[in-house]
Amino acid sequence: MKSAWGALVLAAGKGTRMKSSTAKVLQPILQEPMVFYPLKALSECGPIPIGVVVGYGKEGVCAYLKDKWPQVTIMEQRLQRGTGDAVKISSSFWQDFDNLLILPGDVPLITADTIKRLMDLHLERRSSLTFISFSASNPAGYGRVIRSDGKIRIVEERDASTEELSVREVNSGIYAFSTSALIRYIDELSCENSQGEYYLTDLIEIFQQKNLKVDVVLVNDEDEFLGVNDPLQLAKATALLKNSLVRRHMEEGVKCADPESTWIGPQVTFEGEAFLAPYVQIYGNTSIGERSSIGSFSILRDCKLENDVCIHPHVIIENSIIKSNAIVGPFAYLRDETELGQNSFAGKFVEIKKSKVGSGSKVPHLSYIGDATIGEGTNIGAGTITCNYDGKRKHPTKIGNRCFVGSDTMLVAPVELEDDVTTGAGSVITENVPSGALALARARQRNILGWKKNKEDIKDKNDGGRSE
Repeated sequence: MKSAWGALVLAAGKGTRMKSSTAKVLQPILQEPMVFYPLKALSECGPIPIGVVVGYGKEGVCAYLKDKWPQVTIMEQRLQRGTGDAVKISSSFWQDFDNLLILPGDVPLITADTIKRLMDLHLERRSSLTFISFSASNPAGYGRVIRSDGKIRIVEERDASTEELSVREVNSGIYAFSTSALIRYIDELSCENSQGEYYLTDLIEIFQQKNLKVDVVLVNDEDEFLGVNDPLQLAKATALLKNSLVRRHMEEGVKCADPESTWIGPQVTFEGEAFLAPYVQIYGNTSIGERSSIGSFSILRDCKLENDVCIHPHVIIENSIIKSNAIVGPFAYLRDETELGQNSFAGKFVEIKKSKVGSGSKVPHLSYIGDATIGEGTNIGAGTITCNYDGKRKHPTKIGNRCFVGSDTMLVAPVELEDDVTTGAGSVITENVPSGALALARARQRNILGWKKNKEDIKDKNDGGRSE
């Protein structure tokens, strides 16, 4: 039994005008590859099988797809000979669907609502081909939609006459096909044009010659179909998407002191009201709990903040969990699966890596905590370091509950401090410390009386007793 719908994303192009060795569809927009956005929009349209045609930079594109979108089918277009060729070489993927959506990989602003509208109209009118057009304020670079004598055709800009170039209705590159018609006539495409490519748009004219129904959906919002072909368009698409996302979150209760300087990625979620100071950036798969606040110039990526978390200015948090009522910063860096417990504190100039800090524990300032587990109610003194790397391997440090680690303590891993341990300031701890003990590991202090005077006498003697 055939599936009702499949979708094909065309992501094989080099994007010459981007002037980059990176494939165009991997160019970042809010720290997500461009191709993420049409894939996300399609995924929101229901359980539709998705195929992606790759070509230039296929290694990088395939690596991304296999990591983040393992459910998609990948096909390669070895020679970039146009959109028609890309669809043809992927026929083994789409021939078993009743209908096929086709999207370019460089339309990051496309929405699921628009795709659903196209699908509904295509089925309602029982068309063989339906495509989306829009009126462009500047149609340069787009194929023109030419309407004459009740017929519709698309003329690529390179092949258009002067009169046709003046037309503002343009093709979005987004189509819905009946696959029975597509498979019957796709071999009739030719490459007799200025580019020597197989244009998918030529099927519009071919279908009408065969008396097949072709429909066009004219959409008013041209920004949604902005194609990204050069760095200027990349920046424009980024700004439009950024403003849209910030506005949406503010409408749902997020408080942004300066929306213009706030950056929020497309996968970020807010559990309720939150407070964002100017120049905050939040990216990746990040969730922000209710009543949490984030200070200026802080950057969060792939992390989870529970309720009532306070992030002071100039904090970077990556791939970590901050539990309720915890406080971080200013000038702190938390990364690599760090977990900060409830009511805990990581303060000024603190770095915590791949560590778990228990509820109510504090790492107030000037410390590095790596590959460590810290219990509840423990205080880590200023300048404490877990010496976790021996030059070949990383080793763990375990610190128990209610410990007091003195300032400037070096914990040479692997090492364990049991509950209620105290270390003297300046100690180098190389052995495990039992519960309730005081650990001192430093040279005994010596006071040498008259040191200053003796040094001066020796100097005068070496100078021959001369004074200046």
